[in-house]
Amino acid sequence: MDILNEFFLYIEIIILVILVIILAWYVHDKYVQRDHQLLVNYPIIGRLRYVLEEAREPFRQYFGDEKFYESKDKLDWVYKASRDLPNYASFSPSQPLPKPKFMLRHATIVLNEDEVDTDFSVTFGSNRKKPFTAKSIIARSAMSDGSISPEGTRAFVRGSFMGDFPINSGEGGLTSNFFVTHQNYDEKYMEIVNGTAFQKQVKTAVLKLFNGALAADAYRKLVFKDNPEAETYVFDARTQVFHRPNWNAPLEFFPEEVPEDMPDIILQVSSGLYSVRTKDGKFDPERYQKVMRFCKMTELKIAQGAKQTGGKLIAEKVSPAIAYYRNVEAHKDLFSPNRFPYANSIEELFDFIGQMQELSDKPVGIKIVISDYENIVPYAKEIKKRIEEGNSAYPDYISIDGGSGGSATAPIEMMERIGLNIRDSIYLVNKVLEEYGVRKQVKLVASGKLLTPDDIIVIMALGADFVQIARGFMMSAGCIRARYCSGTTGHDCPVGLATQNKEKRKKYFVHKQAKKVRDYHKNLLKSVRGLLAVMGLKNINELNKHKIMFLDRNSKVHDNIDDVFGRILDIGKDMEDEYHESR
Repeated sequence: MDILNEFFLYIEIIILVILVIILAWYVHDKYVQRDHQLLVNYPIIGRLRYVLEEAREPFRQYFGDEKFYESKDKLDWVYKASRDLPNYASFSPSQPLPKPKFMLRHATIVLNEDEVDTDFSVTFGSNRKKPFTAKSIIARSAMSDGSISPEGTRAFVRGSFMGDFPINSGEGGLTSNFFVTHQNYDEKYMEIVNGTAFQKQVKTAVLKLFNGALAADAYRKLVFKDNPEAETYVFDARTQVFHRPNWNAPLEFFPEEVPEDMPDIILQVSSGLYSVRTKDGKFDPERYQKVMRFCKMTELKIAQGAKQTGGKLIAEKVSPAIAYYRNVEAHKDLFSPNRFPYANSIEELFDFIGQMQELSDKPVGIKIVISDYENIVPYAKEIKKRIEEGNSAYPDYISIDGGSGGSATAPIEMMERIGLNIRDSIYLVNKVLEEYGVRKQVKLVASGKLLTPDDIIVIMALGADFVQIARGFMMSAGCIRARYCSGTTGHDCPVGLATQNKEKRKKYFVHKQAKKVRDYHKNLLKSVRGLLAVMGLKNINELNKHKIMFLDRNSKVHDNIDDVFGRILDIGKDMEDEYHESR
């Protein structure tokens, strides 16, 4: 009986404490605080609003239909493909694709999948000394090491290498994390740091007790101690040493050909010139040559779909490692200039492209966004002029980003206001390049909300030679679309993929996610072959605009794609704008 009384006494005390806290909370919200107007009128319960607001972003994708992408089924396809699961639906789609939409023309006599060519190679810069033949029509699109965590970058690099498809470095440039698969290196161009026998024994003990990630982290701390550049070294589990490229080594020490144990890397150079710049921000030709010994071709980022401003990396993400890679100061906001420094005119840009082509002997292209004819016609004119002059200083490819492209941080006011969607853009650019007779000399690359095999079929039928995918690969690498990528909300990426927060990052499963990245790409190509078979096409190069149709909002089917875009793209007719007046 005494025990029971004592128990009830404890309960009464707990209830009393809770009531006192609620009373104090009430008084504070109603009579003390002056930050939240709502809490003055609705103390305590009003805080529920803020709780729900916090939960809205990370949980939004689990409730209701998908609003930003065409349907939730497409998102489910990505997640299943990355897990290498069968991608079939029962009874009906959970959220049918909305109209208008493109439809695929199927064949009367279809092919079996084994009759469709497995060759998806694309050659860039065929007239360069060292052309690049990509083994796949799909690349992981530009994502900077810095915006993405080091662990995330390593997962993408491993996935790219295992899957044999290209990876775009993003504007952060070529960092040590892109060398994670590179083991057969020459110490002439690598900086090597080795631990002591005792430090290695500690690592082995941690490995037996816990896991490889914790063991490598403990080993790194023992070896580098408080060195702020510790993370710029990649750990080689085979040799038990840390290494990073020695960019101060002479150019002749670097390999003549890209090492076979590295993925096909597309180096992106933005207005900040990261990884190819001097300390004062100028282009460094020798550093560029060194970097290109590990990359297949270059992409100059003139514009991006979701942000026409320069790239933005807030101070929290500019770690000492990122500062080392980009040759800037750590822990300060890193905002690139809006305009590319060597693109004050199209002529100047093309001359700079020619300089990079001569320095690297490899293809160089540009990334732009399209709003109207004036965004592409001047490029086409200058390409035609140079070809006629016998001047090869022009882009080997043009990468087009859709107006809604860009999966990371961008000003919200720009995301839906600038640039045509990727299908309109690709059609327009393909049309203009053909009209100027230069289409065969320039490859066309598409990016912007392309997720699934049908997206790839449609965009390639409209004129693309190659696609770059960001969102799909992010999701395959574990992204749950919580929209905490920027780090400006007071939250970090919950899975450790898009953050520099060490506590979040070190729990990221690099090897597991790398396999999902590989499998997403594998299943994209597999399903593209399946669609080609149904369309009666033996090779991806047989795709063209005559292989698709258009279903409009009124359920009317159109088979003349030129007529469809003639109605959609009612542009180039504002004869009083500055562009037409200057012609």
